[in-house]
Amino acid sequence: MTDAHTLIDQDVKSNDVVLFMKGTPQFPQCGFSGQIVQVLNYVGVPYKGVNVLEDPALRDGIKAYSNWPTIPQLYVKGEFVGGCDIVREMFQAGELQQLLADKGVVAKAA
Repeated sequence: MTDAHTLIDQDVKSNDVVLFMKGTPQFPQCGFSGQIVQVLNYVGVPYKGVNVLEDPALRDGIKAYSNWPTIPQLYVKGEFVGGCDIVREMFQAGELQQLLADKGVVAKAA
């Protein structure tokens, strides 16, 4: 296992919700990452944002880890959920909120 893979695996398994993104939750550096940040903030779940721009090995590693070619990538309870389009569609259909509830991820009170 590479260092990046080990780091990714630890983040995915030790946090209920992890967003691998370009930038940070406070300062997204791409529109797609920003959209998922908005969705997660709206839903009110605590999550860890991982900035893939800080490390090229991490940026490439997350794509290999998930076998998904694009960033951002959202994980819930160790399970890969998807990228921006999938997360946005799930949110609009109420499926993201249901997934979080099913997985026992508690949203903060609005």
